[in-house]
Amino acid sequence: MYNMPDKKGHFGPYGGVFASETLISALTELKQAYERYRNDPDFDREWRYELEHYVGRPSPIYYCERLSEMTGGAQIYLKREDLNHTGAHKVNNTVGQALLAKRMGKKRVIAETGAGQHGVAAATVAARYGMKCCVYMGAKDVERQAPNVLRMKLLGAEVRPVTTGSGTLKDALNEAMRDWVTNVDDTFYIIGTVAGPAPYPEMVRNFNAIVSEETVKQFPAMTGSEPDYVVACVGGGSNAIGAFYHWIDHKNVKLVGVEAAGRGLETGEHCASLERGTTGVLHGNRTALLMENEGQIKPAYSISAGLDYPGVGPEHAYLRDIGRAQYVAITDQEALDAFHKLCLIEGIIPALESSHALAYALKIAPTLPRDKKILVNLSGRGDKDLEVVLKTMGEKE
Repeated sequence: MYNMPDKKGHFGPYGGVFASETLISALTELKQAYERYRNDPDFDREWRYELEHYVGRPSPIYYCERLSEMTGGAQIYLKREDLNHTGAHKVNNTVGQALLAKRMGKKRVIAETGAGQHGVAAATVAARYGMKCCVYMGAKDVERQAPNVLRMKLLGAEVRPVTTGSGTLKDALNEAMRDWVTNVDDTFYIIGTVAGPAPYPEMVRNFNAIVSEETVKQFPAMTGSEPDYVVACVGGGSNAIGAFYHWIDHKNVKLVGVEAAGRGLETGEHCASLERGTTGVLHGNRTALLMENEGQIKPAYSISAGLDYPGVGPEHAYLRDIGRAQYVAITDQEALDAFHKLCLIEGIIPALESSHALAYALKIAPTLPRDKKILVNLSGRGDKDLEVVLKTMGEKE
């Protein structure tokens, strides 16, 4: 039976705690609080109540009948995380972390965000529970995700643009870590992905594993069998690990994580740390990273702000190594093509992140028999990406 991480937060050689002494006490406090409440019936009851009545769970599975017919092969299904309150899977985790922060007596939460969906989810739960909220966001992402910046501000959050480095998710995470060190007494850091020092990779996974907890029941009830594939996009990896987790022990189900190949793996402008990265340490954990030979972190690139990160959660690196999950890469153009197909054929506007996963499903479906089934985790809706997509359409004209 799959049982990871170990007591020190290691997924095989990955994970762990690589943090400055100033953060160790905060991480210890967090770990003790999480261990105390993770199996507490009252905590679990409140979290599930909020997911049902505030978030709108369970999210449904949708059968893409016309899209499947178009491919002529395997049947494609979507787990509709885009229908959650705030429009993505991120809220599953932020509700859990905010409830934990409340029990720890923290009055302020901070978060980092790339596509803005985690920032919106953090601002949402801060408003819900009466906490102050500050969101760090790369300056480049502030520009390309303007609708989500406005949503965060409307929800009462302060949005701090980060201009250092490449001005993207990696740099936002750096600044959030610095804030946490400075304000640890009253501040809880809501990390948005399954990276960072322990216990974050496990804690975020467990909160977002509500996705696969639902699908292991929903999918057989709907179709009479398990899916042959579960496919999800991978940036830091929270939506994918949540979609995979309860399927890991189901050996006949193939798990496929889809990274961003950007302008092409051969160009170097991509985010495929599992396919093209090496092992190193970033943001408090050991994992697969895009690095130079000297150990410097390479800039990552994707049309999708939420995948624009030069590393990945340590559990994904472990699942890759043991062969339980396969990781592939999809280019910007392939993701855009899938985006338009879902809009036009099924009337659903997906996030560009999710479009990477859909693109891989569309790629393999024609190669498979019609009785095969592919479950794609549609991790978010595409409202936030319309300006980016419209720009690419204008460039083609």
